[in-house]
Amino acid sequence: MTALTLSTAAVAGLRADAIVIGVAKGSASKPGGPVVAPGAEAVDQAYDGNLAGVLETLGASGAEGEVTKLPAPAGFKAPLVLAVGLGAQLQEDSGYDAEALRKAAGVAARALSGTKKAAFALPLTDAADAAAVAEGVLLGAYSFDAYKDQGDAKNGKNAKAPLGEAALLGGKPRDKAYKAAVERAVAVSEELNRARDLINTPPNDLNPEAFAAVAQTAAKEHGIKVQVLDEKALVKGGYGGILGVGAGSASGPRLVKLSYTSSKAKKHIALVGKGITYDSGGISLKPAGHNETMKCDMSGAAAVFAAVVAAARLGLEVNVTGWLALAENMPSGSATRPGDVLRMYSGKTVEVLNTDAEGRLVLADALWAASQEKPDAVVDVATLTGAMVLALGNRTFGIMANDDAFRALVQEAAEEAGEPAWPMPLPEHLRKGMESSTADIANMGERMGGGLVAGLFLREFVGEGITWAHLDIAGPAFNEGGPFGYTPKGGTGSAVRTLVRLAERAAAGELS
Repeated sequence: MTALTLSTAAVAGLRADAIVIGVAKGSASKPGGPVVAPGAEAVDQAYDGNLAGVLETLGASGAEGEVTKLPAPAGFKAPLVLAVGLGAQLQEDSGYDAEALRKAAGVAARALSGTKKAAFALPLTDAADAAAVAEGVLLGAYSFDAYKDQGDAKNGKNAKAPLGEAALLGGKPRDKAYKAAVERAVAVSEELNRARDLINTPPNDLNPEAFAAVAQTAAKEHGIKVQVLDEKALVKGGYGGILGVGAGSASGPRLVKLSYTSSKAKKHIALVGKGITYDSGGISLKPAGHNETMKCDMSGAAAVFAAVVAAARLGLEVNVTGWLALAENMPSGSATRPGDVLRMYSGKTVEVLNTDAEGRLVLADALWAASQEKPDAVVDVATLTGAMVLALGNRTFGIMANDDAFRALVQEAAEEAGEPAWPMPLPEHLRKGMESSTADIANMGERMGGGLVAGLFLREFVGEGITWAHLDIAGPAFNEGGPFGYTPKGGTGSAVRTLVRLAERAAAGELS
C-alpha cells in the first residue's frame, strides 16, 4: 500500500514526481472560478499569482473529480503539478469538508499510479483534514492486480504500480493529534482494502472454507479470538438456514465468530455479515446477465471482518464480535428446493419460496447466534436486495432498525465516515405477506417494498429486547462502472468505515 508521511517541508525543494494542489469551483468573490485552494500558495506565487488563470486557460473549472496537469514552475524539484477539483466552495473561507478532501485525494492518487512519490499540498487546517486526505490517498491508490499478467517490464507491458509514497504537506509530524489521525486512517484503509481484495477474489479461489482461513490468519495476527463452525458443527448446532443455503454446493458452509475484547470496554456490539461467496440463485436460478458479479455477495461479511480487525488494530475500548455467515448458493441434486421447509437455529421454521432469497436465511441463523450473547446492539450488513438498489441507487445503502434512536446513530456514523446512507422504515403491514400455511414464516413476501420485507424477516430472528439495525448495501458494495473519487471499479468495501465509526461511538459511551 502507498506509504504516508506528514511533512513540513517547503514544496519547492521537495524531491517528488508530482505536487498535488486543490482547485475549487469559485467562491463568493469569484463565482466564475477556478480558485486555488489553501496549501498551494507557494505554487501560486511561483506563477506570479496567476495560477488560477493558467488553470482556467487549460480548461480547469474546479469541478469535483477534475484533473489538470501542468509543468511545475522553474526552481521546483518536482517536474509536475497536478490540480484536482474540490467542487463548489459555498462561501468565502468556508473551507472544505472531509469528504471533498477525501475524494480529491483519491482522484489524484489514482491519476498518479505508476508514480514513486507525490507531495499533496491540499488544504490541511487540522488533524481531521489530514485524516481525510490520508484516507483518500490510500483508498484511491487501490488496485486489484493479483490475477493480471504483469507482463514484460522491458516492453512496457507491466501493470502500473500504485502510487508509492505520499507526503502530506502542512501536516505536523510531531503533533500527537495529527499522528493519531493518520495512524487511524492507515489502519482503517488497510482493512477496507483487504475487504476489497476479498470481494474481488474470484469465487473459485474464495469459497467459505477459504474465507474462514483468511479470517483465522488475521485473527491470530491481531489477537482476536476466532471460532469456525464447519458443516458437522453446524448440523450439531441446528443451523438450518446456513446449511440449507449451502446444501447444493460442493464447498461446505461455515459460520465464523471473531471476538475482539477490551479490558476497558463498557459496551458490546455484534456485527453480522452476509457471506455468500457465490450466488447463482440456487434452484431459483438467476437469469443471464445477473450472475457475473455474484462473487460480491459476500461483501457484508467482508465489511464485518474488516471492521473487527480495524477495531482491534485501533485498540478501541469496546467489545466487538463479528459473525461471518458463509455459504455458496448453488443448484444441484442436493440443493434446497422452493417449497422446502428449514428449521432455523432459533427453532423457527421457514418455508423457502425462492432459493435466491438466501441471504436472509444465513443472516437469520447468525443474528440469533449473536443475540444469545446479549450485546448492547447488533448490526447486520448485507448485499440483500435488488429492491434497495431500485429505491436508493448504486451509491447509497439503506438502514432499517427496531429502534429509531439507534437507526439515527448509525446514520450519523455513516455521515461522519463519508458513506451515503438513508433511513428506511419497517412497515408492519408488509409482515402479513410472509405468512405461510406450512411454516412459521416464508422467506418471501410482497414484491413491492421487497427491501423492507427482507428487513422485517430479519427482525424475526433478533433476540427480544436487543437493539438492532440492518444495512442493505446491495447498491454501493460493488461498482460496475468507472472509478470515481476514492472508489475503484469492483469491490468498494462499503460499510467498513461506518461500522468502525459506530464502534468508536460505542466506545465513547454513546450507546444507550
